[in-house]
Amino acid sequence: RPRAAAFKMAGVHWASMLLGVVLLLAESYQILAGSVITDNANPVVNEFSGVLLSCIITDPNGELRIEWKKLNAGTHLVYFENKLRGDLADRAEFRGGSIYIYNVTRKDTAVYRCEVVRKEKGYLGDVAVNLTVQVKPITPKCAVPKSVPVGKTAVLSCNEPEGYPPSTYTWYRNGDILPGDPKSNPKFLNSSYKIDSNTGTLRFSVISKLDIGEYYCVAENNAGHAKCEPQRMEVYDINIAAIIGGVLVVIIVLMIITIVIRLAYKRGYFAKKRPPKGYQASSKADDVDYVRSDPVDNEGDFRHKSSFVI
Repeated sequence: RPRAAAFKMAGVHWASMLLGVVLLLAESYQILAGSVITDNANPVVNEFSGVLLSCIITDPNGELRIEWKKLNAGTHLVYFENKLRGDLADRAEFRGGSIYIYNVTRKDTAVYRCEVVRKEKGYLGDVAVNLTVQVKPITPKCAVPKSVPVGKTAVLSCNEPEGYPPSTYTWYRNGDILPGDPKSNPKFLNSSYKIDSNTGTLRFSVISKLDIGEYYCVAENNAGHAKCEPQRMEVYDINIAAIIGGVLVVIIVLMIITIVIRLAYKRGYFAKKRPPKGYQASSKADDVDYVRSDPVDNEGDFRHKSSFVI
């Protein structure tokens, strides 16, 4: 058995050596035949810095035709017929197959493909370069309530939409960082809050006087960080006695108003005025004026000033 195990180990060793030789020969053949490679397939740079999109031709002999294409929402020619194209024409340089961009922006994030053709032999190969442009966060917008009653909930928010990769958020109170678990720091042991570092939300489930202070938030990613201005949050007690007293005062005032109105009705201040007894309204027509020369009814004295209309 020991001899069989030794033969087995020797066989595995020789097989590994043979595989290595085969791979080495294949790589050597590829180099001799010519290929297209890159020394950085996934460059990551900050916005407004420079970056090299590498395209290396292992056998540059012969007449070559090189093209660069930008692959994002469709295909766009970046380098064609020995000229830089598009928005890279004024801020990039062609360097022997590679492209150096002097001032990258967030819009340059994309996959770029270098394609090489040897005119006398045809297509030589291509290589892809995935460029990622990181964007520094801008000043986040923070919302901190000015005052909250004891025992209530409170929500503080922090948002920054420009950074790439997306920002993560950290909250501070009076210059001290709020840990994810308040029980891990004696300063925040009696606080009851939860922090969502991805959305920037700081939520107090039951707020207390210990939570009074100046709060601010820091947004951070690989490109940098930014913070908002500190804002103070006060916590006040609810005065139950004052609330009850206020309600009682309102009830008493309403009762007094009701009593006064009822007394006024009883004394007739709101009653309608009635005409005196024995008074009878005149029954003569509005458009007829009767004139009597003598108070005694005398048919001869009767005359009218207005004519009757029949």
